[in-house]
Amino acid sequence: MIAAQESMTAKLCSFARAYHSMLGKNKIFDDYLAYDIIGKDEYDKIGDLLKGQAEAARHFPKYGFESLQVFEEMDSCFSPIALSRVAFAERALERFAQRQSACQYVICGAGMDTFAFRNSDEAVQVFELDHPDTQAYKLRRIHDLRWKIPQNVHYGAIDFEKEDLGRTLLHSGFSPNVPTFFSLLGVSYYLTREAFKDFVGSVSTLSSAGSQFVLDFPDDSTFEDASSRMGRLAELTEQLGEPMGHGYSLDEMREILSAEGFVIRTHEAPDDIQRHFFAGRTDKQQAVENVHFLLAEKQGH
Repeated sequence: MIAAQESMTAKLCSFARAYHSMLGKNKIFDDYLAYDIIGKDEYDKIGDLLKGQAEAARHFPKYGFESLQVFEEMDSCFSPIALSRVAFAERALERFAQRQSACQYVICGAGMDTFAFRNSDEAVQVFELDHPDTQAYKLRRIHDLRWKIPQNVHYGAIDFEKEDLGRTLLHSGFSPNVPTFFSLLGVSYYLTREAFKDFVGSVSTLSSAGSQFVLDFPDDSTFEDASSRMGRLAELTEQLGEPMGHGYSLDEMREILSAEGFVIRTHEAPDDIQRHFFAGRTDKQQAVENVHFLLAEKQGH
C-alpha cells in the first residue's frame, strides 16, 4: 500500500498554494484558505527552507524568502505541479458532481487540502484520508482557527502501509453504492509499481460503476536527468526523508488501471497541461516536462 507520508510534503504543497494565492498574478488556482490552514509559523519555516535551497543552488545573497529569487524558484520548480493538478482535479470533480444527485469525494493523502471549507455543494460528502500525524496537525489547525467542520465532511486517519483503505472509509460513513470521485494527488511519485497496483485495486473494490479516479504521475523519463526540475524536486524531497521512486509509461498506467476495471477518460500530457493551464503566462511557470494527469472511470460489470 501507500508508504506513510510525514506531513512535510503536505506543508510544501500548502505553502505553494498559499504563496501563489497571495503573491501570484493570473492565478492558476486560488486557494484562498491555504495560508490560514498552514499557519504563519509553518509558512515561515517552509519559506526559510526554500530560501536555503535557492541559495545553495544559485549562490543568492541571503534575502528574506519573500524575495524574487525564491518566488522564481517556486514558479519554476514546485508550484506548477501543485497548482495545476489540484485545478485539474477540482474541475473534473465539479463536472462529476453536476451529473449526480449526490456523490462522495475521497481525498487520499489529503494533506492540508482546503476543499472541505471552500465547497458550497452540500450534496458532496467529503472524505479526507491521511496519515494520523498529518491529519492530527491539520485538525489542530482547524481547531485553532475556530473553523466549523461542515456536516458533510469526514476524516479518516490511516497508515496506508498497515491499514485497510476500505475499512477506514466504511468506518467513516462511506457508502460503496454511491457514485464516488477519488483523488490521489502527489502520491504516485513515492510508490513502487506493486504498491500503486494494490492501491488501485482497493479503490476499484470500493467503486460503483461510473465512479472516477484522478491522479498525477511522473513518466518513465522523470529520473533520468538530476538537473531537471523534477530532479531538483526529487532531491529536495529525498533530503526531507521522502524519496521519489518509480516513473510510469502511459501504457503501464493504462495496464494497471484496466486490470482493475478502470478506463482512462482523460490523459493530460505535459503539452496539454501547458496549453490548458500555462499558455500566455509572463512568469516562469510552465508545465513540468515529466508529469501527466489522468482521469479514469470505473466500468460496469
